[in-house]
Amino acid sequence: MGIDIGLVIVLAIILIALVILFTFVPVALWISALAAGVKVGIFQLVGMRLRRVIPSRVVNPMIKAEKAGLDIELNKLEGHYLAGGNVDRVVNALIAAQRANIELTFERCAAIDLAGRDVLEAVQMSVNPKVIETPFIAGVAMDGIEVKAKARITVRANIDRLVGGAGEDTVIARVGEGIVSTIGSSQNHKKVLENPDSISQTVLSKGLDSGTAFEILSIDIADIDIGKNIGAELQTDQAEADKNIAQAKAEERRAMAVAQEQEMKARVEEMRAKVTESEAEVPMAMAEALRSGNLGVMDYMNIQNVMSDTDMRESISKSGKDDDQNGPYNRPHTDK
Repeated sequence: MGIDIGLVIVLAIILIALVILFTFVPVALWISALAAGVKVGIFQLVGMRLRRVIPSRVVNPMIKAEKAGLDIELNKLEGHYLAGGNVDRVVNALIAAQRANIELTFERCAAIDLAGRDVLEAVQMSVNPKVIETPFIAGVAMDGIEVKAKARITVRANIDRLVGGAGEDTVIARVGEGIVSTIGSSQNHKKVLENPDSISQTVLSKGLDSGTAFEILSIDIADIDIGKNIGAELQTDQAEADKNIAQAKAEERRAMAVAQEQEMKARVEEMRAKVTESEAEVPMAMAEALRSGNLGVMDYMNIQNVMSDTDMRESISKSGKDDDQNGPYNRPHTDK
């Protein structure tokens, strides 16, 4: 009975050891690496586990590189993985570059991958250039006519400038700027329509791929169209603005004239009020002069006669003006 219990304990220990071994140590991956001729030790795989590295993410690309004839150290692949890179994509890019006779080292390839660019796509683009199509870009010729052009840019990845080089948006923006500048320097929009190749030739000669991650191979005008008459619209807007300015100035002058007229009326009313006030003081002054003896009765009568004579003359002059306005045929008839 004791022998049976001891045997069971031994078998249990062996089973637990095997489970731990196959769980913690990727034996199957180690066997695959040995079959492929990749020298990877058990302790190296255990060390990867301890460093929180998934062994298959490093060993499988190493097997792929070994079969492709690439000489890459396992420590470099593991270091790239720990840095946050995509080991499988880097190995695929190196294999593609080797097949295409493109000189690309592991260090540069890893730097491109860590920079956030798809290094495999870049290598493929070096072999098979990419076509970038711009939206319609509008420019205005010197005669004021708007011309819209759409371009197709054929680019090839420049691996030497992938790290720190500008992307597709910069290329599109520069080509758009070149198209606008070329159209704007044309004397007539008809010349642009007759020879659209002049746009692509002028833009291509400016070296727009400088500082970018691409090499521009060609720029082709895919479509060209006529837009609005911008010159006429600008002239119309300017004329409307001038009219509004003139109207505003005229309104300002009219308001000033009205203000001056109101001011003159106020002054006249003020003078009339002063005259009326002065006239009201005349009888009082005459009465005071009579009381004080400075003015005699005969003097007062002479003043009254003068005033009556003045009123009579004013009434006669007013009646004469009314007769002149009515005319000889509109005067009232009187019996002789």
